[in-house]
Amino acid sequence: MFLPSVLAASSFVEVRPGLIFWTIVTFVLVMVVLRWKAWGPILQLVQERETQISNSVESAKKMLVEAEQKMAEAKEAIAKARQEAAETVRKNQAEMTAFRDEMMAKSRKDADEFKASARREIDEQKAKAIAEVRAMAVDLSIEVAGKLINERMDDSKHRALADQFVQGLPVGGSATARRSA
Repeated sequence: MFLPSVLAASSFVEVRPGLIFWTIVTFVLVMVVLRWKAWGPILQLVQERETQISNSVESAKKMLVEAEQKMAEAKEAIAKARQEAAETVRKNQAEMTAFRDEMMAKSRKDADEFKASARREIDEQKAKAIAEVRAMAVDLSIEVAGKLINERMDDSKHRALADQFVQGLPVGGSATARRSA
């Protein structure tokens, strides 16, 4: 028993030229077969994968450039839309201001016309009232004068005398005018 384990240990360390030759021949043969059958397809797969990766990188670069262009276009469109919106707001404000000013001017004009019309009406009514007061004063003075004198004058003389009396009355501060107003 002791002998086979020594033999096994000695055969492992010993150099055998036949074994070395066949090991080299087997290695070369396996290498040729692997190169012929496996190495070509492996290299072809590696090259295809490399081509796919480079194509993917190129398409990613193209998409990035396109995305940047689209983003720039979108930013321009947004800026243009904001500018148009601001311009529309400015136009609307200007139109509203012009409309408001126009309405205010029209209102003032209408108010001034109404005020002028009212003043004319007031002046006309005042003139009518003064004429009525004067007529009443003339009639009253004719009656008083007729009773005082106790003589009857003709109507034209009475009117002339009354008109003369009325012309002598003050226009604004008359007691008769104040009573009728």
